[in-house]
Amino acid sequence: MSIISVASGSSCWRGLEYYKSQKIKNIKKINNNEYTSIVLGNKDYNVYLNLEHPRKSTCNCPLANGKRIICKHIVATYFSAVPNSAKIFEEEQKKLQQEYEEYEKRQYQNAIKHLQKMSKKELIKELVYIFNYAPEWIYTDFVKKYDIEG
Repeated sequence: MSIISVASGSSCWRGLEYYKSQKIKNIKKINNNEYTSIVLGNKDYNVYLNLEHPRKSTCNCPLANGKRIICKHIVATYFSAVPNSAKIFEEEQKKLQQEYEEYEKRQYQNAIKHLQKMSKKELIKELVYIFNYAPEWIYTDFVKKYDIEG
């Protein structure tokens, strides 16, 4: 288990911003698995980072103080303490985004192929379903597009 795997996506991205903005000050290595730092935010926040047991990490910010939450200040300290961790995080996120975009493209292409095989009756049934369950703007846009009067 790593800091990144237990932190929220928001904490990871905001922590990366803090790291890149060099808001981590006075980082001190206690041993191979523990660090302390001060992270500049709305106030100066005291961070204790435990790499071996991430949930034992602490920060005195309003989000994490007294809780087992991995906040952006802890993540920023992690990126500062572990060489290349920020670069690895960004590369992994970029790869995941690319995989997701490729997956969506395949899904779209498969949906188009499926629509092309459907009969007119099946298509009408699906369109009525969409009108009934999709957001109202879809129906409204259809009515406006084809100038359908009520």
